[in-house]
Amino acid sequence: MEVVWAVGQLGAAWLALVVGLIMLPSALGISLGISEAYMWVLVKTLEWATIRLQKSAKKPQPQLPRTPTANGIIERDETPMEKEITLLHRADFEFSHIFYFCRKGFEAIVEDEVTQRFSSEELLSWNLLTRTNVNFHYISLKLTVVWVIGVIVRYCFLLPLRFTLAAIGITSMIVGTTAVGQLPNGSVKNYLSEVVHLTCSRILVRALSGTIHYHNKENRPRKGGICVANHTSPIDAIILTNDGCYAMVGQVHGGLMGIIQRATVKACPHVWFERSEIKDRHLVTKRLREHVADKSKLPILIFPEGTCINNTSVMMFKKGSFEIGGTIYPVAIKYDPQFGDAFWNSSKYNIVSYLLRIMTSWAIVCNVWYLPPMVRKEDEDAVQFANRVRSAIARQGGLTELPWDGGLKRAKVKDTFKEEQQKNYSKMLVRNGSVG
Repeated sequence: MEVVWAVGQLGAAWLALVVGLIMLPSALGISLGISEAYMWVLVKTLEWATIRLQKSAKKPQPQLPRTPTANGIIERDETPMEKEITLLHRADFEFSHIFYFCRKGFEAIVEDEVTQRFSSEELLSWNLLTRTNVNFHYISLKLTVVWVIGVIVRYCFLLPLRFTLAAIGITSMIVGTTAVGQLPNGSVKNYLSEVVHLTCSRILVRALSGTIHYHNKENRPRKGGICVANHTSPIDAIILTNDGCYAMVGQVHGGLMGIIQRATVKACPHVWFERSEIKDRHLVTKRLREHVADKSKLPILIFPEGTCINNTSVMMFKKGSFEIGGTIYPVAIKYDPQFGDAFWNSSKYNIVSYLLRIMTSWAIVCNVWYLPPMVRKEDEDAVQFANRVRSAIARQGGLTELPWDGGLKRAKVKDTFKEEQQKNYSKMLVRNGSVG
């Protein structure tokens, strides 16, 4: 009995600590300075570790095989393909001309610019979390001791704390939205729904030790508009909802996610589709247009890439989001990989494993830029508009802009696309005199 009583007292004290020092301040949107102090200590520790690594790098080290780094393993020539082909012989076609295309093919096989966007970006220096490069080996006893202390702190203190906050946030979201959903439609229900969503999102951000910097808040999405953002992680939605409410768009799920979806849609006009419905592009467009036409409804949040990209690039935006009409509010999200890898490689980790990795990282630090609203021009089709919005997001976030479809993460390249590239190659050869 004494053991049970002691465990109960310990649990009550722990819950009181979480509620009093973290949950209530986050719900009220205030800070007690605990997160700032934690980040200061963390930054100083990582700076010290980096200095130790740099000093060690100056000492002679045994030669180790190199692995791909952030700079790539292929020294590519940045000259455009059209210009390179002009360097080929302009007279008759020679068999040696095919070696240029062979080289390009080998480069694409060894290190193409698509598949590497679906794996975690390499770090320039070890962040005491994961060894992303074989060169980060044993350095010194001090660095090893700091790493061991970090493991103890992350798994024995931060993980239980974050799990507790996440459980409170999710439970509050389900209970709160279910209760608000019983109210009649009106301004009171809308106000309480926004309060519940904001409060629970702030708690969930604290569960990730999130430090988020929002820029240009005067450009925040407004009701009746469409918010589009680059996509790195499932927590992107929480990051944005921490600063404002949105109507989510997505497929109906089962399990815990399904419970949350059914609860939140009662209080907020989220747009959830069944698996059979989401394949009907006209039905999806019709429902989204109806939502945007009502200027009293929250802005729709859409991730046009359709899949998570590794925080280094922005891939092709699907045109469906830009055929709806209305005002587009672009948002650029860029995570700081020094404190934790926010990218979800869904091909490698399931959602549980991913959340465990997130909750055992140091923190989630990111910048969010609200860009000026954009509207489709008269002489612009949906694809051109999508590319213009994508370019704006890429420039602001310092991300590489790629024309490839994120669906290549799981699907093969279409034959029509291969044929198009073959035609482009032949046209360049003919135009530059190498053939004919």
